[in-house]
Amino acid sequence: MQPRNMSMSGVVDLAAVKAAGEAKVKAEQARAEAARQGGAVAVPPSSLVFDVDEAGFERDVLQRSAEVPVVIDFWAEWCEPCKQLSPVLERLAHEYSGRFVLAKIDVDANQMLMQQFGIQGIPAVFAVVAGQALPLFQGAAPEAQIRGTLDQLVQVAEERFGLTGIAVDTDAEPGEEAEEAAVPEGPYDALLEAAVQALDANDFAGASEAYRSVLADDPGNTEAKLGLAQAELLARVQGMDPQQVRKDAAEGPDDVRAQIAAADLDLVGGHVEDAFGRLVEAVRRTAGDDRNAARVRLLELFEVIGGDDPRVTAARSALARVLF
Repeated sequence: MQPRNMSMSGVVDLAAVKAAGEAKVKAEQARAEAARQGGAVAVPPSSLVFDVDEAGFERDVLQRSAEVPVVIDFWAEWCEPCKQLSPVLERLAHEYSGRFVLAKIDVDANQMLMQQFGIQGIPAVFAVVAGQALPLFQGAAPEAQIRGTLDQLVQVAEERFGLTGIAVDTDAEPGEEAEEAAVPEGPYDALLEAAVQALDANDFAGASEAYRSVLADDPGNTEAKLGLAQAELLARVQGMDPQQVRKDAAEGPDDVRAQIAAADLDLVGGHVEDAFGRLVEAVRRTAGDDRNAARVRLLELFEVIGGDDPRVTAARSALARVLF
């Protein structure tokens, strides 16, 4: 079961990359604050199953997926198999007690999301993990099959992304809402907010400048380092012709510039291992300035994903093998 990018059509999805990165930063802040307060903030069981629409998708699914796997149940009122499947998923969401949460999307009211995921029929069940989407199954599957799929999802989320789920307050009153962990304001909040606004406006140069201003005073600032790496990546791929870039890379395996451009597109498209593998291979095949250019770009892409990601760890080992 390999995670795929949010865009099921394979096109470059800049918004998904940006949103996933912002979600990761916010999740890190929330975990840090929870640790300072003596542990994770527990949510009531009522928070494990919720409805999602297009307006709230980034907040309720993308951002939440940086903390816990989000299973998505695409359904409709007229769909009889949906009425069989949905109660099973809701019951399992409570039984798994925070190892995943269940987002329910009415396809009649959210046609854009249905198209984005490439859904041909319902019920259809997907998951989003750390901002990346993957299909689980379609149709009213037997419960044993559903459990097996969910067990695999939980395992992938933990092993590949370090997501162990969220704490559930079993003593909470029915319908009680979860309290959001407060993140204290820091000295660079204004600059970081300006950078996020610039990203939202596709002003990647402005975002990069704001992040660099933070790093000039605080070189270890995690949010600024991640944001700068993303802004620079988004600036590079903006205006690229994906088909031409991939054609050039296929025809020129020894063309380092072509491989670097294709790796950028791979990463933006959610194909993280492909991007890393492409550049490791470019380092292996080349020497001198070309080898160094491929190595430096690979290190820059590591910053986009984050050094604690298992895929980065694996790629660092592969890079060391071809270098030494």
